Amino acid sequence: MDQSRITQTTAVCRRAARAAPEVARLASGTKDAALEAMASALESSAESLVQANEADLAGARAAGSSETLIDRLTLTSGRIASMASGLRAVAAQPDPVGRVERGWRRPNRLLIEEVRVPLGVVAVIYEARPNVTADVAGLCLKSGNVCVLRGSSTASSSNRAIADVLIGAAGNEGVPAGAIELLDDPERSSAVELMQARGLVDLLVPRGGRQLIDTIEAQATVPVIIDGDGNCHVYVDRSAELGMATSIVLNAKTQRPSVCNAAETLLVHDAIADKWLPGVLAALSAAGVAIKADRRVHALWPGAEPASESDWATEYLGLTLAVRVVPSLDEAIAHINHYGTSNAEAIVTRDIAAARRFAAEVDSGSVFVNASTRFSDGGEFGYGAEIGISTQKLHARGPMGLRSLTTTKYVAWGDGQVRG
Repeated sequence: MDQSRITQTTAVCRRAARAAPEVARLASGTKDAALEAMASALESSAESLVQANEADLAGARAAGSSETLIDRLTLTSGRIASMASGLRAVAAQPDPVGRVERGWRRPNRLLIEEVRVPLGVVAVIYEARPNVTADVAGLCLKSGNVCVLRGSSTASSSNRAIADVLIGAAGNEGVPAGAIELLDDPERSSAVELMQARGLVDLLVPRGGRQLIDTIEAQATVPVIIDGDGNCHVYVDRSAELGMATSIVLNAKTQRPSVCNAAETLLVHDAIADKWLPGVLAALSAAGVAIKADRRVHALWPGAEPASESDWATEYLGLTLAVRVVPSLDEAIAHINHYGTSNAEAIVTRDIAAARRFAAEVDSGSVFVNASTRFSDGGEFGYGAEIGISTQKLHARGPMGLRSLTTTKYVAWGDGQVRG
């Protein structure tokens, strides 16, 4: 491994680690003022940010990148405005740092408090999503953490332009140097070194495809929260209001198919399949969606392509939907728990008992009853932004906002107690 690259990555992580105690001590007012300044700076720099993004887009198109990647990579004035709005929404959230989660007094008069504190240095490796630069910087700052950002080479111009704007605005409000760090090194060795920066990085969050996740699971020695695949399902139960079901399925699949909370599989109860499926499949087809179908669905919609076993496990990230008829709620839950990725799952039903069973038994970070999976998002949950969507179970699960970027410590208040 190139020693100069090791030095560069290590130097960035060391600057971040040195800044972490000072960032953890920042007053809420200072952090909120910095977030407001960062939002305003993004808005006033929109033209230059779009220009930087155009260079990345040109490179991606020349490389033959997919439309899914192009969509994620693209910055528009509207998306920049959304980034700024997200920073302001983060500023409006209560500061989690120093919050006493619970407290109790022991018989020996010790007062024990569980207090929320920052994690320290949070690193994020992400692919082709320049908005993540702003989201992570804002969430980490408000939660008292330092961030180390490592984007992909595909978005290097966009990420650098955004980071420079944010660092300058935050610095003008008293945020110390090193609070927001961007790794420019595009080499894989740099990413691996970040994954193994024990003692410098307190948490690593990957936001990317299966290859990135596999590499991190094999190589990382720092604590990791996996933002994994989004093989999301909508199950339409026998008691569903069918007009509602059509609206939810179309939204979940077509509103923005390139993102991880878009639906990839539709499950339909056998009792309503003949009546409802032809209409919704026609609507999906009119929206440009290709259907992968089981035998029952293929009989109702002969234009569908027969589904293979792998289709049920595929995150298409495009206008393709796998569709299956199931005989029962039990079978729907079993299918989701076998093929799902614990990102977001939805049921459409008027049966409250069925809804409660689905919510209790489906293994997922987010479950939606009579609503689209597209709401699995930090902004939609009221967090302002998200650092990712955790598809694992320890520490954090589902969309991760400020609270997920903190941990707790116990503080015991005494008046001279000693243990006998």
